[in-house]
Amino acid sequence: MREESTHTAPLIAHLMELKTRLIHALLVWAVGTGLCYYYAPQIYDFLITPLAQAFGPDSGRRLIATSLTETFVTYIKLAVYGGFFLGFPVIAAQVYLFVAPGLYKHERRVLLPYLVAAPLLFLLGAAFAYYFVMPKAWHFFVSFEMPAHEAALPLVVEAKISEYLALVLQIVLAFGLSFQLPVLLTMLIRVGIMRVATLAKGRRYAVVILLSISAVITPPDILSQVLLFIPLYALYELSILIGKNVEKRRLAREEMIHA
Repeated sequence: MREESTHTAPLIAHLMELKTRLIHALLVWAVGTGLCYYYAPQIYDFLITPLAQAFGPDSGRRLIATSLTETFVTYIKLAVYGGFFLGFPVIAAQVYLFVAPGLYKHERRVLLPYLVAAPLLFLLGAAFAYYFVMPKAWHFFVSFEMPAHEAALPLVVEAKISEYLALVLQIVLAFGLSFQLPVLLTMLIRVGIMRVATLAKGRRYAVVILLSISAVITPPDILSQVLLFIPLYALYELSILIGKNVEKRRLAREEMIHA
């Protein structure tokens, strides 16, 4: 009985620690969601700017809502996503604080840079999507409009607010997550699952895989796919360069252990 209670005590302590970290993470997410909902009109105005610029100044264009609840529900979704983005550094820190006690000192030193790099790369991908991809994509889509003198009936874009913001969030998530490629590849090299030589020899396969990923997670137009593929492939090459140094250090450390 004493041995069973000895084994049970650490398990209960781990569960209590997990509960505490989850509560902290959810509280941060909830606070971020409330803050984003309070500023939802300003966030909406920020996200709508690329489309307004694509329409042109003084265009008098509009977004539409086809139900009474559509704008409210859209603001709620926007707040939930925004709350997670806002609280992600703290949420990631809670995950690290839960895992860190079970890691060796050198393992904590290895993991910490990845926890810093991941949100920074996500923000870089989101910024690339907002400031570079979306303006070009929206200009491309708006170019299919047909004024009255070119067609029997004019063809005018009147996007729904929910569909537009869902598309914006899809693109931002796609680029933010795709920019995690160096983190994933260098981590696999760091633990010995992947070798730099394999990545270098597999460039042709990487092109096919990255093109497929770009086609799946972006809107169904060739422009968005190409605009995602180009930085993804650049990040793949960057992963090879960083991976060489990571692999060299890993091999040197393994030689010291076996010496």
